[in-house]
Amino acid sequence: MYGAMYLHSHLSRSVRVRDHEATGAMARKKISTTIYITPEQNERLKLLHERTKVPVAVYIREGIDLVLEQHQAQLPGQLPLAAANEKKK
Repeated sequence: MYGAMYLHSHLSRSVRVRDHEATGAMARKKISTTIYITPEQNERLKLLHERTKVPVAVYIREGIDLVLEQHQAQLPGQLPLAAANEKKK
């Protein structure tokens, strides 16, 4: 699709990887999804995996976490305690 490489990540199995297991993030059930990445992204992720032995799916999940954190203000939910105190003033 538009010159992008097709990558289907099977995120359903738990993989024990370095300190990711310590956070408990890897112990949770995963869902499978399909994403499209560019050939350059694919090559760089493969190189990163070869050097670190961390699965590509772990890096994709970390990237999603970074995006969600960056755009947290647009997500519904409770305000952080400090923000709630500021609104009261």
